[in-house]
Amino acid sequence: MELKLTKETVPAAEMIYDGLQEQPIELDYILPDYCPDIFRLIRCEAVPVITEWAVSGDKLTYGLRCDIHILYCGEEGCTVQAVEQQRSFTRTAELGKSADNAEVRIVAKTDHVNFRAVNKRRLDLRGAVSVKISVAGEQQQEVVSDAEGMNIQLKKTPVRYAAQRLTAAKNVRIEEEIELTAAQPDITSVINCRCRASDCEIKLISGKLLAKGEAEVELLYAGGSGENMTVEPVSFSLGYSQIIDVDGLDDGFDCTVAAEVVSCDISLTGGRDGDNRVLRCEAELRLCCKAVRTATAMITEDAFSTIYACNVEISEIKAEQIPAVYDESIRHTARLADGDSVPQNIYAMWSEPKNINAHIAEDGRSVVISGMLVYSMAARDNTGNMVMPDREEAFEETLGIHDDISGAEVSAEVRVRETSYDISAEGVLNAKADMAVKLYVYSSDSIRAVTDISVDDTARKERDGDYAIKLYFGTENESVWDIAKRYSTSVSAVMDENELTGERLESGGMLLIPIVS
Repeated sequence: MELKLTKETVPAAEMIYDGLQEQPIELDYILPDYCPDIFRLIRCEAVPVITEWAVSGDKLTYGLRCDIHILYCGEEGCTVQAVEQQRSFTRTAELGKSADNAEVRIVAKTDHVNFRAVNKRRLDLRGAVSVKISVAGEQQQEVVSDAEGMNIQLKKTPVRYAAQRLTAAKNVRIEEEIELTAAQPDITSVINCRCRASDCEIKLISGKLLAKGEAEVELLYAGGSGENMTVEPVSFSLGYSQIIDVDGLDDGFDCTVAAEVVSCDISLTGGRDGDNRVLRCEAELRLCCKAVRTATAMITEDAFSTIYACNVEISEIKAEQIPAVYDESIRHTARLADGDSVPQNIYAMWSEPKNINAHIAEDGRSVVISGMLVYSMAARDNTGNMVMPDREEAFEETLGIHDDISGAEVSAEVRVRETSYDISAEGVLNAKADMAVKLYVYSSDSIRAVTDISVDDTARKERDGDYAIKLYFGTENESVWDIAKRYSTSVSAVMDENELTGERLESGGMLLIPIVS
């Protein structure tokens, strides 16, 4: 009987581009006439944002915007002044090959930023932003799923993979006006603004995706002037509900929508009496949808013939895996200051994670998360000056998963839910950050699969004697497949003869190896 092979096509993930680009930032700024002279610099932030991207052939083009926020005090008092500037860039990455229907991930972060006052009216800033780019494509890979004839034996394993993938993106603008309470002072300037998009709720309606969520805005503003200046926190949420068109979407897909903040602009609007008591917030979010239809295929990992010489071609293929997602929590505490270094008055404190790494621990049932947590505060020091220092604290936590994930790949997203602080009776400033961790565990980065089998029916295997059963001493956890392949017999024959229940030996001992023909 001739050998008959059954093959199946599996989409294989292909990393087309994985690289890092650096973009220098430069700012030479002269204050307008209505701004007071620079007396003391307080803080500078440069926040990079990817505004858009597009793939054309073998090129990726993206837009990078850096939002620059500089705070300083004038000589006449302690009133905080704010300078807002933007720098925009268009960059191109040569991918090396065409990337149709590619999955693109672009992450920008500030590497460093240095600023100084050249004179009382002029600011100079130098810095750099790094942009990490990964572009994944898809190729079709044929693998052997079944075979019969020529006494062929197959070792199979089920593989769950992404059979079809759909992507879509939509930008959403949200606008809202927020009026201060009667107890809050008028707004002199906005000191700091942070906007974070929460997780989306999604629902499939008539082939379209409904995404609902919120953007959480936290800001600090300066009220009053001179010695009477105070810093006030304001927080609010901006809700949205959007329909996203995804061609080909139906109930057979698993969907996720990630919301990214593109911009969050705060401006002052005159109140009923002409005072600065109304904030106008204009936020833009990008909703990135990914929909995946999963399938399961039986993949042949190895093969041999019990009678004939057999050649097996094996390849490592990277099938796009569907990750298991785990939601975990981390609490981090830090000692930030003591004694005279503790500020006289703390208006607000917040924290941001950076340089997050994740790897599976040796036990195969837990994940180690490490990185840096940057604590920031707006405060008045013991000399009465406004200060906004940063403090970096390293952290490492081990999270128990309770599933066997040994051999898997893992990545993590970390965000801070809440930052709080207290000053002890001994005068120690302690901070606490509660973080939400989302773990993505991929069952395997690559799959060992048989792509072709050929049997030479003129080359019959020779045995070292005429016998029907052989004795073999097996070791604990040894694979029955390896034993059967070594003696050119079938796995089922070995298991039946020795009344085995699993594909690995539970304990060492003598086995009877039946010889099949």
